Amino acid sequence: MRRVMHGDVVAAARVLFALPNAMRADTCRRMIVEADAAHRYFKRFDHSHSLWGDGSLMAAAGQRPMPPEPGFGDLDYCRCFEQVLTALIDWRLSRMHSRYSA
Repeated sequence: MRRVMHGDVVAAARVLFALPNAMRADTCRRMIVEADAAHRYFKRFDHSHSLWGDGSLMAAAGQRPMPPEPGFGDLDYCRCFEQVLTALIDWRLSRMHSRYSA
């Protein structure tokens, strides 16, 4: 996956905010996996993936319904933002673990 910036987290959190709570964790993980796969595709073929974009989390999120950002005054949105950050940390840690255990 391309380097994750603030806007990537915002886009992913906005996607999660539009979903029922029960769907959020799976959707978040799926967006991260799609962004990573799209980045690998981009590096191999030198153009964006037709569905998942250029390998950024924002591009993967952009393929889904995304409401306007409500801001951090909304507790549910704060939870979505936190969920994206936690999923990114978990994904990075799992990649580090798989590199060192091989």
